[in-house]
Amino acid sequence: MRKGIIIGLVLLSVIGCMGQTKSGKEKIQELKTMGNQKEIYLAGGCFWGTEHFMKQIRGVTATQVGYANSTVANPTYRQVCSGRTDAAETVKVVYNPAEVGLPLLLDLYFKTIDPTSLNRQGNDQGTQYRTGIYYTDPSDRALISDKVVDIFDAAGIKKTGYFHPFRRFSAGTERDGTQKYCPGSIAQAAE
Repeated sequence: MRKGIIIGLVLLSVIGCMGQTKSGKEKIQELKTMGNQKEIYLAGGCFWGTEHFMKQIRGVTATQVGYANSTVANPTYRQVCSGRTDAAETVKVVYNPAEVGLPLLLDLYFKTIDPTSLNRQGNDQGTQYRTGIYYTDPSDRALISDKVVDIFDAAGIKKTGYFHPFRRFSAGTERDGTQKYCPGSIAQAAE
């Protein structure tokens, strides 16, 4: 009798969960409450392309597109494109550091963008498409700094300032299926 009740409860919970989908925001909140998760915000051109690539990495548990470090709370796409919000198209990446470390995430991220270009990635131009790494854990700063310096040294460029403490994030537009992913950079990174 007890076994039948337990099986029935398990089946009810499974059936109750079927068909329910959670938004990126709900998934991220759920993961935060589970612990063992870290987050980093990566800006590098079109956020859908970066998000698509990051979702493929084992250990990345959630992503969300949006605008980082805007001087305007919850800016619209039009405001961001005006260049007056200081927002960057960014992907919030939540990951399990036991499965994937920040050094690997950054290496893969830098394979999908050109961090040496100013305010553009591919055909996307404007300050909202600049490269940026926004960290929430101050202990990540040294690692991020070393990675950025290595990349610019290898390119023969003296540049700093691509990484900043995280200040604000506003959810961006959900992808409706008609936007392209910037397939050239993603295919190149996959090689």
